[in-house]
Amino acid sequence: GNIRNAVLFALTSSAAQARQRVEHYSAICRGFEKKHRMTSEQFVQQFDAGSLGDEQDYFDWYAAKRGLDIWRERYEILSGVSL
Repeated sequence: GNIRNAVLFALTSSAAQARQRVEHYSAICRGFEKKHRMTSEQFVQQFDAGSLGDEQDYFDWYAAKRGLDIWRERYEILSGVSL
C-alpha cells in the first residue's frame, strides 16, 4: 500500500542520489588518473605508503577516491534492496 510505495520511492531516490555521487567522484578520479598516469587504486597504495609527497592534488584525489568508495558501497546496498 501507501507505506510500501513511500519506502520504495525513498529507496529509489536515495539510490539515484548515490549513483549521481558515484558518477561525480568517478569523473574526478578519472581526471587525476589521466593527469598522474596511474589508477586510483595504485595511487591510494602509494599515497598510504607515503611515497608520493604532499602535493595538494594528492589530498584532493584521496578525498575523491574515498568519496567514490563510500558512495559506491551505498549505491550497491540501496540498489540491492527489494521490497
